[in-house]
Amino acid sequence: MITLAKTLSTQITNCTNIQQLNQIYAHVIRIHMLDLYTEPFYWNTIIRAYTRLSSPSKALYVTIAMTRAGVYPDTYTLPVVLKAVSQENKISIVRQLHTVAMKHGLETNLFCESGLISLYAKAGEFDDALKLFDESPERNLGSWNAVIGGLSQGGCAREAVDMFFELKRSGLEPDNLTMVSLTSACGTLGNLGLALQLHKCVFQAKTLNKSDILMSNSLVDMYGKCGRMDLAYRVFSRMRERNISSWTSLIVGYAIHGHVNDALQSFHQMQEASVRPNGVTFVGVLSACVHGGLVHEGKRYFNMMKNEYRIEPWLQHYGCMVDLLSRCGLLEEAREMVEAMPMEGNVVIWGSLMGGCEKYGNVKMGEWVGKHLQEMEPWNDGVYVVMSNIYASNGLWEDVGRMRRIMKERRLAKIPGYSLGA
Repeated sequence: MITLAKTLSTQITNCTNIQQLNQIYAHVIRIHMLDLYTEPFYWNTIIRAYTRLSSPSKALYVTIAMTRAGVYPDTYTLPVVLKAVSQENKISIVRQLHTVAMKHGLETNLFCESGLISLYAKAGEFDDALKLFDESPERNLGSWNAVIGGLSQGGCAREAVDMFFELKRSGLEPDNLTMVSLTSACGTLGNLGLALQLHKCVFQAKTLNKSDILMSNSLVDMYGKCGRMDLAYRVFSRMRERNISSWTSLIVGYAIHGHVNDALQSFHQMQEASVRPNGVTFVGVLSACVHGGLVHEGKRYFNMMKNEYRIEPWLQHYGCMVDLLSRCGLLEEAREMVEAMPMEGNVVIWGSLMGGCEKYGNVKMGEWVGKHLQEMEPWNDGVYVVMSNIYASNGLWEDVGRMRRIMKERRLAKIPGYSLGA
């Protein structure tokens, strides 16, 4: 039976899909293996496998079954479960796991503590994350990284940078993970001076036994967000190894700053390097087409994404195409795309179409789009302002007056120069 248990454990570890794992787990239950071998090791193996295959609900189910079987979690159990929870990030579950960690004296375990801090921060519960961090008897680098990374990903870029300087004052040295979080925060702030300082820290944090591709990618992304594509490209050109994130960071950086030709040329170079683009890459490519007003190219890349690379379009991809078509006056095509989308359009997509209606004075479609926007944001006066402008451009002064009366009745003040498509 010991040999069988080891064999099943190896099979579980080597599983490549959920169906196969479910079958093995069902067999484990049928032969009562977990009743005979009550060590956490076998439970941990199953939980880890479900987590690795991105099935957090099943990982939690096995964890509950483990508890009901009277098997207590050990120092390996909770870190794996926390990783599973991070895929769903439900704060109620995080709090329950925190309670379990405290009950079994695991809250100060290096991996448990950093995992809990990270989850609290990602869930926006920064007070809980900082409280746990402050109460830690021994703040190790993992805990610092969890706080800094959580703040950076949670939109608290300034707080993440402040925490980094506090880390430096504590006498600990940052590592690769610290600097990746920091460069992301710096990019969000758009602070070039800070970016240059952090670049120096990146070199100091590099370790000889680890690839620097992750940090280099973060530098390309940081400089791109700070508007210095010359520095972003300099980092990129000196990279000994590049992956999809490297190319995508460069392409998106060029696109958001209107460097249309550079973005599209980089995309072609990426293809020549046999690097397969992903959905984010195509957001950058389509954004470049929007900036350049390249309708034909935009359609070609959109179709390439779907047909050649088999990537199902996201809301962002549809948004780029609707924006591109609307800006170029192809309002009927833009409308058809909005109606054919498999998901509901958001206010950005409808606003792009409304901006096209305003630019080209299309009354009929403007009224149609306006109704949708009013339903989505009844408090927003922008739609009345834009409709008033559309009517005015067509000489429909009675309708202009009607819009102003509606705004007055709703006690809305016109915002000078406001456009939904801006």
